[in-house]
Amino acid sequence: MLNAANEDSDVDGRSTRWDAHKAQRRLEVLDAAVAAIEQDGPGVGVKQIAERVGVPRPVVYRFFTDRADLDEQIRQRIIESLMTELAPTLRPDGTVTEAIRRAVGTYLGWIERHPRLHAFLGANTKAATGASAVVTGTKTAIAVQAGQLFSAVLKRFGKDTDLAPSIAFGVVGFVDATVNRWLADKRRPLTSDRLAEFLTTSIWSLLDGNLRALDVTIDPHRTVAELLNA
Repeated sequence: MLNAANEDSDVDGRSTRWDAHKAQRRLEVLDAAVAAIEQDGPGVGVKQIAERVGVPRPVVYRFFTDRADLDEQIRQRIIESLMTELAPTLRPDGTVTEAIRRAVGTYLGWIERHPRLHAFLGANTKAATGASAVVTGTKTAIAVQAGQLFSAVLKRFGKDTDLAPSIAFGVVGFVDATVNRWLADKRRPLTSDRLAEFLTTSIWSLLDGNLRALDVTIDPHRTVAELLNA
């Protein structure tokens, strides 16, 4: 019995070590893929990724189901990088206008520094397979967090919060569509600073209009903390 227990322990130990090794190798492949995309663009091939890791091309697929699975996990890695910078701005500080401008500026700043990574987030998501679950889920999570903030403000003013989620999803969708259109325009008539100001003004206008429809008037120069503790 003791020998059997020891053998089971050895097997479990080897399995744990292999799982840890596999997880580490997967991260190495994903980080190599992100670096390759930064350098060569969203059309990077598995061969380029494998060369960066220093393994044969077939080895890459040991860690992923197929190319679609690899691409989706690359998107997850890219979004982790984006959210490291963006997430703190979703817990707004300062005035309402400052909070909006900070979130917008952070998002646009990340895109300007990583245009190829941003392009990859929307690449290879054909209608037949649907949109990326990772990208869609991230947008949803951002909208839900914004909706919770809007709900908290409305509650402070004793108003119905039913519209808060729709307003939040509307803001996220508007920003996403506007930024994608700006990136697609090769003429790029707007600088990122002008676009950031346009988005800041537009987001505030959307919020202000809906708040006024609920008989709530807010000074955009008032701090978010004051609104939540009104």
